[in-house]
Amino acid sequence: MFRTLFDRDTWQEIFGSIQKNKLRTVVTVIGVLWGIFIYITLSGASKGLDNGFEREFEEVAINSLFVWAQRTSIPYEGFRTGRKLQLKLNDEAYLANRIPQLQYIAPRITRGAFGGSGAGVKRQGKSGSYTIFGDFPILVKIASKDIFDGGRFINQDDINQERKVCVIGERTQMELFEEKENPLGKYIQIDNLFFKVVGVHKFTPGGGFESDSDIFIPFTTFKKLYNTGDNVDWFAMAAYDDADVVAVEEDIKIALKAKHRVHPDDERAFGSFNLGEVFNRVKGFSSGMNILSLVVGIATILAGVIGIGNILLISVRERTKELGIRRALGATPSEVRMQIIIESVFLTLIAGILGIILGAFVLAIINVMTADNTSLPYTNPTVPIKFILGALGLMVGLGTLIGLIPAQRAVSIKPIDALREE
Repeated sequence: MFRTLFDRDTWQEIFGSIQKNKLRTVVTVIGVLWGIFIYITLSGASKGLDNGFEREFEEVAINSLFVWAQRTSIPYEGFRTGRKLQLKLNDEAYLANRIPQLQYIAPRITRGAFGGSGAGVKRQGKSGSYTIFGDFPILVKIASKDIFDGGRFINQDDINQERKVCVIGERTQMELFEEKENPLGKYIQIDNLFFKVVGVHKFTPGGGFESDSDIFIPFTTFKKLYNTGDNVDWFAMAAYDDADVVAVEEDIKIALKAKHRVHPDDERAFGSFNLGEVFNRVKGFSSGMNILSLVVGIATILAGVIGIGNILLISVRERTKELGIRRALGATPSEVRMQIIIESVFLTLIAGILGIILGAFVLAIINVMTADNTSLPYTNPTVPIKFILGALGLMVGLGTLIGLIPAQRAVSIKPIDALREE
């Protein structure tokens, strides 16, 4: 085997055969090249999509969900249809005790979100209407806040002491402060009360109902400022990683219905948004894309390799006399068989390497084009080296198997019959 592989005459005959049928060989190589090219580009594209969605969700817990109160749609226990429900602070402990799958619960309240009027905010002659959120420090466990250097988010001391401190957004800083002015330690007026700026948060998509102009203050300060008592607008929650977020969402609604005396079959009483379910669907789509790229790639590679086998069968038929002469001069069947197999593997390997290079080039172009596009959930389209080597190994293996067919045809030719052919 190895003697045939490194034999100079073997390679001369292989290259001679290729040169005699240049066009046919090129077309065949392109067929195999196209297969691994499709696999590389589709796999890279699906990975880029996967990376993009992970980037979108990196600032929020994967198994997070949001629940809020609405109006009842079914009369129950003497209450009429259309009763407006109101979440309370004590609902937090109630849910934590009844649903062990919940890891974090953050009560939230707002002024200005969901179409309501915002708070009047002023500073040194500049003013505007901004959305205000009353929050607890636990929120960052569910939807982390990327705070610029030197600043911080709301802490427990702020809650306990009802401090008039705030965390503002990037756009709020640009609108209320001068360019290059450090807002930390400065004061702004929120509905005529002075609040000290302790942090500036970067805008992070997917954080839950927020924008880059929002202002965060301690929950206790919010309820004192606006006299909201123990009212809660909605709960931001995160389940443990191994929990079924769909089942957790259903359990939350069942528990809240029981506490607030709502009919068990009332599906409108509480609204929710399950980000964990959305994330799982996205991951499922990405996995489907990976499987699709694998199936399409293998199918195309197989078609190309079969094309190589057909070309070699034609080549063997055209070289009948040549092969007969070789047999007559002493070439063993194994040497002839190995030559044909080497030719098949060689063409497959060349096509595979070219396909990988072309696919990598296309992915590099896509990466450059999408690198700075944060609005598109797509980034860093890559294919792991082990997958590329696996695809190349598969091609070589298929090339070897396919090469056995024309190789067997070649050794079946009797020298005397071959020499008779003109």
